[in-house]
Amino acid sequence: MRCTCYCTATSYDIPRLSQMLQMTGTTQLFREVIHSQTKEGTKRDVFYFPYGAVVFWGFSEEEEKELLTSLKKFEKEPLPKPEVDEFTFAYGDKMKIQEDEIVLQKKDALTKLSTSYAIAQSVKLTVFEETVSRTIEHSKQIPRNLADVGKIPLSRKETSRKMGELFMERSYINLHSEILDTPEFFWEHAELEPLYRRMFYYLDVGKRVELLNRRLALMHELYEILSNELNHEQSSRLEMTIIILIVIEVVLALLRDLFHLI
Repeated sequence: MRCTCYCTATSYDIPRLSQMLQMTGTTQLFREVIHSQTKEGTKRDVFYFPYGAVVFWGFSEEEEKELLTSLKKFEKEPLPKPEVDEFTFAYGDKMKIQEDEIVLQKKDALTKLSTSYAIAQSVKLTVFEETVSRTIEHSKQIPRNLADVGKIPLSRKETSRKMGELFMERSYINLHSEILDTPEFFWEHAELEPLYRRMFYYLDVGKRVELLNRRLALMHELYEILSNELNHEQSSRLEMTIIILIVIEVVLALLRDLFHLI
């Protein structure tokens, strides 16, 4: 059976989404995560996370796409292209994860939710990773130009724009970084945290978060380079203005003293 996670937006309007889902199936709210279960046929589970991720358990690809279409009206800041991660799952004597197959001991919603938390975090982390990678890729010429010619060949306006882009991307990720912490759900359900941890470690979320933080530090350094360059440019312009004014004053003094023209 399929287990698929999509990240389609920055966030979902959870209150409105919950109201809509209550009319179409059995719905339950675990803190800010909505659990929806189909009424007809085999019971299948969907978990909607407030940070724009949704995890499907037991649906076909066509059914997932249909539900994603109905989800669009509840998206805030939709992504240009959804991020997707796919697994298969089954039930067995003990939980294990191998070659993207998840084996669960129980069929209950809380067991699936515990695993879904790690899957949703991983997909959201992928969105952050791609955002940072694009930003660094677009800015990689900055240190190269600085090393080659000793300055950044950007106008004041272009430098300010680049600083704004770096600041926005870094701030966005920092503001949403709590998404990658251990969910508060496990404060009340500590017995389920080992399930979450198994999936968390399998997906290397911890190591990827460390790498993301290092890349954010690099973005901070790029921001500092641009900020220093802009300050240097302003300082140089001010110095040049002062020099010109001094030269003018000297010329006027010479004209007055030597030629009595003033």
